[in-house]
Amino acid sequence: MHTDGPRSALQVLEERTAVVIRLLVVCSVGAALLVEPGIARGRAAALGALVAATLLYALVLAAAEWRGRHPVPPRLATSFDAVLALVACGFTGGADSVMVAILPLVVIAGAVRGGVVLGRLGALAVGAGFTVAALAGSDPHVSVLDRWLAGAWWTGYLVAAAVLVGVLLRMLERQLEAAAESRARARAEHEAFLEERDLRSRLLAAQQARLDGVRVVLHEFRTPVASLTALTADLAAGRLAGASRDAATALLAEHAVHLRDMLDGLADVAVQEGSPLGRVRERPVRLGELAVAVLDAAGVAPQRRVSHVEPPDAAVRCDPQRLRRVLTNLVENAARHSGSAAVELDLRHVDGRLVAEVRDRGPGLPPGQEGVVTAKGVALGERRGTAGLGLWIVEALVAAMDGQLRLAPREGGGLVAHLELPVPADGSGKPHS
Repeated sequence: MHTDGPRSALQVLEERTAVVIRLLVVCSVGAALLVEPGIARGRAAALGALVAATLLYALVLAAAEWRGRHPVPPRLATSFDAVLALVACGFTGGADSVMVAILPLVVIAGAVRGGVVLGRLGALAVGAGFTVAALAGSDPHVSVLDRWLAGAWWTGYLVAAAVLVGVLLRMLERQLEAAAESRARARAEHEAFLEERDLRSRLLAAQQARLDGVRVVLHEFRTPVASLTALTADLAAGRLAGASRDAATALLAEHAVHLRDMLDGLADVAVQEGSPLGRVRERPVRLGELAVAVLDAAGVAPQRRVSHVEPPDAAVRCDPQRLRRVLTNLVENAARHSGSAAVELDLRHVDGRLVAEVRDRGPGLPPGQEGVVTAKGVALGERRGTAGLGLWIVEALVAAMDGQLRLAPREGGGLVAHLELPVPADGSGKPHS
């Protein structure tokens, strides 16, 4: 017994249609024999046996098809159908047989299954077989010439049917090929569109990253440049002397180092096409000195400063440029919104984490805006003249340092910026947790 491989749904439908048609034809022949036994031309027993055998054969094929099996290859089954139909024609009057109506069905099935060439050859073979059946099985009163003419007519008719089926099949194949080509072109155009859209998105993202980098640089240079301008003006005018002049000189040096670090970070961006946050450069940082430098860089007047460092001699190893940028932005934001009220800066190093809090007595944030205010370009309250970049830069830097930033209302009014960063202690500082 032969079992076919996997078949498409269309093939399954074709084979089951052929099975149903075969059963209907056999049953109709049997019914006609019962209603009018005279069609057997005195060979009712032989024709009845042929119908019974054909019905058994059709039932076996139907059962096998519904089980997904093929005991007989489809082309061979069509050949059996043709032979059985020709034998039935011979038994029922030859040239005058009503069974000749079955032959076009057999030829059409053969043309569909065998293709154009085999279909036409099969039609010729079936026509020749019918001619033999007409010569051998016709009634005695039918002349030999009429038998030959019937055979020739039906042969031409069957070949014409096969040719027509071939033409229809060719047209169908061309339509399917055209549809397949259209689908392939549509798929290719869709893929090209997706690639173009992806490329456009990458180009726009790269352009936006460059613009963000420029905006970050402009924002970050503004504070130290403003402080440098004020300090140099005071020094040039001779308004500072003694300890004040020394402190101003030290602050100038601090600003120069900070600007150099930011320029180094900008150079990293130009070389690596990376983040505008720059490359990490770790070195020891004393928290007490960092607190003073941040308050100075943010321009907080001495009478408004409240700072606390725990432990007092704490030193950590981190990127001072990034950490200073974060704290300066937070302190500057607090000072801008606090009017003349104090700005508090607490720095604590506990269990390998730096905990920083910046507290102010400003208007705080509207309810539900704690996450929105850190978005790029968002400026709330009276922050006129700013680009809304300060807290966005802070959040980007904190994320780059694997830290966490929370903004929360302060009891009694104001805002608390709570920052936690994983930073190791520097061995030279030996802070105590």
